[in-house]
Amino acid sequence: MFISDRRVFVGPSTYALFPVIRLELDLGALEEWPTMRLGHPFIDALLERLPGLREHGCSYGEPGGFVRRMTDDEGTWLGHVLEHVAIELQNIAGEDVSFGKTRSIDDRPGVYDVVFEYEQAEVGNEAADLALALLHSLLPAELRPDEFAADWSWETARDEYIRYAQRRALGPSTASIVHEAARRGIPFIRLNQASLIQLGYGKHQRRIQATVTSHTSHIAVELASDKEETNKILSSLGLPTPQQRLVQTEDSAAQAARRIGYPVVVKPYNGNHGRGVSIHLLDEAAVRIAFAKAREHSRSVIVESFITGADHRMLVINGELIAASKRLPGHVVGDGVRSIEALVAEVNADPRRGIGHEKVLTRIELDHEAQRLMETKGYTHDSVPPAGEVVMLRLTANLSTGGTAADVTDAVHPDNVEMAVRAIKAIGLDVGGVDFLSPDITQSYKEIGGAICEVNAAPGFRMHMAPSEGKPRDVAGKTVDMLFPSGSPSWIPIAAVTGTNGKTTTARMLAHIHKLAGRIVGLTSTDGVYVDGQRTVQGDMTGPVATRMVLSDPSVDVAVLEVARGGLLRAGMGVRHVDVGAVLNVQSDHLGLRGVNTLDELAEVKRIIAEVARDTAVLNADDPRVLRMAGYTEAKYVCYVTLNPQHELVREHIRAGGRAIALEAGINGQMITIYDRGAHIPLLWTHLVPATMEGKATFNVQNAMFAAAMAFSMGVRLEDIRNGLRTFHTTFYQAPGRLNVFDEHPFKVIMDYGHNAAAVDAVCQLARRLDVKGRRICVVAAPGDRRDDDVVEIGQAAARGNFDHYLCRRDDDPRGRAVDEVPRLLRDTLLAAGIADERITLVPDEQEAIDTALRMARINDLVLLFADALARSWKQVVHFRVDGQDNAAADTPDNVAPATMLQPPPALPQQDSRADRLLGDDVVIVRDERGVHIARDVED
Repeated sequence: MFISDRRVFVGPSTYALFPVIRLELDLGALEEWPTMRLGHPFIDALLERLPGLREHGCSYGEPGGFVRRMTDDEGTWLGHVLEHVAIELQNIAGEDVSFGKTRSIDDRPGVYDVVFEYEQAEVGNEAADLALALLHSLLPAELRPDEFAADWSWETARDEYIRYAQRRALGPSTASIVHEAARRGIPFIRLNQASLIQLGYGKHQRRIQATVTSHTSHIAVELASDKEETNKILSSLGLPTPQQRLVQTEDSAAQAARRIGYPVVVKPYNGNHGRGVSIHLLDEAAVRIAFAKAREHSRSVIVESFITGADHRMLVINGELIAASKRLPGHVVGDGVRSIEALVAEVNADPRRGIGHEKVLTRIELDHEAQRLMETKGYTHDSVPPAGEVVMLRLTANLSTGGTAADVTDAVHPDNVEMAVRAIKAIGLDVGGVDFLSPDITQSYKEIGGAICEVNAAPGFRMHMAPSEGKPRDVAGKTVDMLFPSGSPSWIPIAAVTGTNGKTTTARMLAHIHKLAGRIVGLTSTDGVYVDGQRTVQGDMTGPVATRMVLSDPSVDVAVLEVARGGLLRAGMGVRHVDVGAVLNVQSDHLGLRGVNTLDELAEVKRIIAEVARDTAVLNADDPRVLRMAGYTEAKYVCYVTLNPQHELVREHIRAGGRAIALEAGINGQMITIYDRGAHIPLLWTHLVPATMEGKATFNVQNAMFAAAMAFSMGVRLEDIRNGLRTFHTTFYQAPGRLNVFDEHPFKVIMDYGHNAAAVDAVCQLARRLDVKGRRICVVAAPGDRRDDDVVEIGQAAARGNFDHYLCRRDDDPRGRAVDEVPRLLRDTLLAAGIADERITLVPDEQEAIDTALRMARINDLVLLFADALARSWKQVVHFRVDGQDNAAADTPDNVAPATMLQPPPALPQQDSRADRLLGDDVVIVRDERGVHIARDVED
C-alpha cells in the first residue's frame, strides 16, 4: 500500500468547497484484505491507538458509524480506513476537521481517491503519512512492506506528530481571533508560517500578529518591551510600581539589591513569558545566580523590589478592562503518600493539559527549574511531601510553563480597573496586559498596596478564554469589535469568470468598467496580475496564488478574477466565495489532461465558479451544460445571458422577475438589454462597443454582455457600464492576444490567441464576414499537449474559414511532440477538408511562419495570425518592413483601399428556444424566488 500521488487544494474544488487533500492510494495486494478479513485484532488495535475513531459517524451520520462500517459484513477497504485515521490524527493535534470521502478509481483496480479536510496543509500531509505508517504497523507481518521499520513506535511517532503540528499551528491567542473573525464571516489569510494574519480583503484588511494588531503603535510596543522606561512612565503618573534598577554586571546587580532592600526580583530587561525571572531573592548569593540566569535572555537585567501579593493579569482592549485572572505557578499539593513525580503525573493526566499550546493548560515539566526549586526544600522528584504542602515547581505563573488561572474579572475593585486602563493608555497600547501584584484584588490598591510589575504588548488570551476556574471571557470578540466596528466592511466586491473561451476579454472588460467608475481594481489573468491597470506580475496568473496577491493588496477595492481550468484542477480556487461568478461556455479544450476527458467532466470543473457565487451566478443560457449549473448554485440571483431573444426558459425567467441580459434586434442594429425584477433596460447598441468590430465579432458581443451582467450585478451604475464598454478596445495593450488589429501596413493584420477549435472557428468566421478586397491568409497552430482529435478539430475550423493560403506552424514548446508533428497534422486535416496542397505551407517555427505570412501579404490583404508568444509576435507585426521599403504605405492613401469594410451586423444563427429541446426531454424546470432554472441532476 502506497501513496502514488497527492494534491493539496487550498479552496473550492471538484471535491469540496473548502480546503482538502486528495491522495491517490494504491492498495496493491491489500485490495483483497478489507477490515473484516484482517479481523478484530486489527480493528481493536486501531481503536486502542485512536479511540476517537469510535465517534466518527461515517455514512451512518451518528457516533459509532465508522466502527460499524469496519465490522459489517466483509468490512471496509483500507483506503477508507486511512481517510478516517488521517482525520482523527489531525483532531488529536488540535485541528477541527471532519470531512472525508474515498472512492475507487474506474478502470484501476485497487487504486482509490482518498480525500480529507485539513486546516494546515503540512499537518494534513503529515497525517496522511503517519496514517499509512500506523496501518502498516497493525498489519500481519506477512502483509507489511519489506521496508517498514521493525522498531517503529506509535507512541513516539504520535507525540512527534503532535509537536510538529503545534509548531505550525496558530497560537491560542491568534487562533481565537481568527476563529471569531471567521464566525462573523470575516475572511482571513495567513501571511507567513508564524502568526501574521490578514483579516479582511483588499483595502478593508486589518492585520494581527498574535495580539498585536494593525492599530498597535510601534512606539507603544517598544515602550512595553523596555521595562525600565515603562516603570518610569507609570510612576510619573502616580501609578503603583516597584522600585527598579537597570544593571549590566553581576556586581551592580548585587549593589542594586542592597539599595532597594531584600527581598528582590531579578528579570531580563526585555524578556517575556516569564523566562529568566527569579523572585523573592533574599541574599546576595541568590541575586548573583539569578543575574546569570537573566543574562541568558538579555544583555541588560532589571533588579526590582519584591511585592507581596497574588499575581494577576488584567487585560485591557480598546480602553476597557475586558478580563482579569489570578495566576498560580505550576505546583503540586502533597498527600503524604505519593512522590512529587507521581503527583506531577496526576496533574498532567488532567485532560485539559497538553503539549505546548495544544490544550487550554500545559503539562508541568520536571526540568532544571523545577529541580532547583525542589532543592530549596531539600526535595528530589522521589520525595514524598506531607499532606497539604504546596510544592512550587515554577516561580512564574505563566500558563505556558504549567501555571493555572482563575477568572476574577467581576471581583476587581473599580480603582484597580481604572489603574489598569490608565496604565495601558499611558503606554499607548490598543491591546495590553497589566501584571498586577496585590494581596486582594477586590480591595483598592490605594488602601492595601500592590504594584504594576509589568505591562505586556501582545498579551496571551488563553487564560481568559479557558480559565482553570471561573467564567470564560470573550476577549477575541472584543478584539474583532475593535478592528471591525459594527457596520464596517471586511470584504471587497469579488467577481470570478471562467469558461473555455472569452474569459480573459470578459475579465478585462469588467475591470475596465470598474476602473472608469473610479475603483482600484485587482485583476488576475492569463498574462499577469494587474493592480489599477498596471501589471505587477507577469505570466499565467489564473490560479489561487494570483488570487491571494490581489486580495492581499491594501489598495485594491474590487477584485476581478479570471479562473482557468488548470488552476482549479491543480489547487482549487484561492477564495471560498465570490459575490458574482460567471460561466461563459464549456467547449472542447484540454480534454484528456488531468483526468478530464469529456465535456461533462469539464463542465463539472467550471461549475465551481457558480457554486461559490453568493450574490449572483451569471450563466450562458445558450450553452446547455452551463444552463444546467443554475441548479447547483446557492447564489441569491441567477442572471442568464443569451443571444437568442426567443429563448423560452429565459423568457419565463424574466416574467418571473428574474435577471437576464439579452440581445434584441432594433431598427439601428442589435441592443444589449437588461431585464431585472420586471424592468426592461436598453443598455447599448452593439456597434457602439469597439471590441465587437461594429457587431461583427459576435463572440465579443457575448463577452460584452457578460461584462455588463456582472457589473450590473455588482451595483455599477448603468452610465458607468455604458462608458466602460464604449471605451474598451481590443488593442494589444488593453487585451493582448484578443482580436488585436494592426492596420498600419498596406494590409490588415488580426492577431488572436485562439488555441482551441471553438475559438479558432469564431475568429475565422469573423474573418469571413469582413469585406476583404485582397486575399485572406491564415497562420494556424495547435498546442502540442492537445489530443490528435483536438488538433484535427482546430484544422477543420480553420478550413471552414476558406482562406486563400494557410501556413501551419507549432508553438515554441512542442510539449512532447516532434517539432513538425502538429504542423503536419494540421496540413493533413486541411487537405482532407478539400484545401488544395498549393494553398498550404508548412513553416514549423512561429517567428518564421509570421514573417512568411507578412512577406506574402499584398495591398488589401488580410493576415490572420493565431499566435502563442504574444508580445514577441506583436512586435514582429509592428516592426515588420518589406525589404528596402519603409512601412509608409499609408503615405499613399489614394491607391490603398482599407482592407476591411464593415458590413451591417450579421443575422444571428437560428437557435431553438425550448429548454427541453436544447437539453433533452428529461429536464425539470424549477421556479423559485430567483426565477426559473433547470433542476440539478437527480444523481447529483
